[in-house]
Amino acid sequence: MAVRTLLRMGDPRLLETAAPVGEFGTPALDALIADMFDTMAAAGGVGLAAPQIGVGLQVVIFGCERSARYPDAEPVPRTILVNPVITVLDATPEEDWEGCLSVPGLRGVVARPRCIRYRGFDPAGNAIEREAAGFHARVVQHECDHLNGILFPMRVRDFTRFGFTDVLFPELAAGTDD
Repeated sequence: MAVRTLLRMGDPRLLETAAPVGEFGTPALDALIADMFDTMAAAGGVGLAAPQIGVGLQVVIFGCERSARYPDAEPVPRTILVNPVITVLDATPEEDWEGCLSVPGLRGVVARPRCIRYRGFDPAGNAIEREAAGFHARVVQHECDHLNGILFPMRVRDFTRFGFTDVLFPELAAGTDD
């Protein structure tokens, strides 16, 4: 298990589409997931996608009880999601601030569907299916965007609500992005 280097916006690997995982329950998949959790924890994030550490596979992790970066956010269950598929249940756009470990120091307002269903598999290949709304839905959508080569600034519509975290949220400047 190890903390991996996070790719940053500008690295072309972040713009690639990730490949589906073909084999479950392998030592390589388990090691990747362990490294992802170590990396996410070291960076203070609430989610991470495998492409953010240079691995072009459809694997995302997320979860937090509390986040210093999002102090008003509700808890999100710790989840490992392989080969995810998102279905929009309520397309009503909900705007909120987002940050990203691959876009350090910046935040922007992104509109995302309010309620989703996500499905996929755990590392052993067991099916997972959940409905999510609010911050939970936002985190899942943000992480799954990485699997399609999309970074949150690509979804910002109003650049008057995009900028440096320490300027926009000086009270949070001591923490990290997610």
